[in-house]
Amino acid sequence: MSSPRWMSLMRHVSVFCGLAGLAVSLASSQSSPSSNSSSYGLVASNESSSASSPLAVDDSAESLRTAVSALGSEGSGAGQWNSEKHGTFSLSHFAAEAGAGFNAPVGNDTPYITWGGNFTGGAGLHFSQRFTLLAEFQFMDNKLPGAFIAAGGGQNGDSHIISITADPVIDLMPTRVNSLYVTGGGGYYYKSTNFNVPVCCDFYGYPVNVTENSFSSSQFGANLGMGITHRLGGVYGDGKMKVFGEARYVYIHTPPITEANGLGTTELIPVTLGLRW
Repeated sequence: MSSPRWMSLMRHVSVFCGLAGLAVSLASSQSSPSSNSSSYGLVASNESSSASSPLAVDDSAESLRTAVSALGSEGSGAGQWNSEKHGTFSLSHFAAEAGAGFNAPVGNDTPYITWGGNFTGGAGLHFSQRFTLLAEFQFMDNKLPGAFIAAGGGQNGDSHIISITADPVIDLMPTRVNSLYVTGGGGYYYKSTNFNVPVCCDFYGYPVNVTENSFSSSQFGANLGMGITHRLGGVYGDGKMKVFGEARYVYIHTPPITEANGLGTTELIPVTLGLRW
């Protein structure tokens, strides 16, 4: 009797163990796909992230390049604005000139002065393509008429005029190869009149002039003139060197003839050819 009962108990335990094993296997089979799917999702996510990574890098690089380009253009524009608007001058803003020519007397001083030559030099600033301001130095050497020389007690004579003036130059066609300009200004003029007598002799045996009589004066003077230029280089009107030719009317307020050192006002027309930068 005990043996059948034992066998029945063993059958129940075996059935229970089998059912427990079946339950465990079913549970593991159900959890395994979800973990696989989550792993697959992680891998897929990683693959998707890695696949989209070059595009993201390219977009970031392109955005960076665009930002740098915009910054550079803004910086250059600001620098140009500062240069143009705030007057930050570079070497291209500096101006210079040098020239030479001849002088013709006009007005009431023709009995006291004749033709001569001149040298002109100047430096200044280009404020724009159209407007330049120059500080000019000019030396004019003129001869004296024979009758005036004899009256002064000499055998020959000359008149020297030295001037330092401020002269604006306005270019009427600044972008053209050939252009017209107007100029004028005023400043300090020094004039000396000299009556000379030749004496013998210098080291080489030639007679030399000795000033027998002279007088001079310092006063204000003014000038006004017009000229032409021809550009020597550059494209689209950006060349700096020009050949110029000009004629000016010069008025010097020298003392009247009633004074010991005066001959009345001096009027001349210097014609000058030269180079301007």
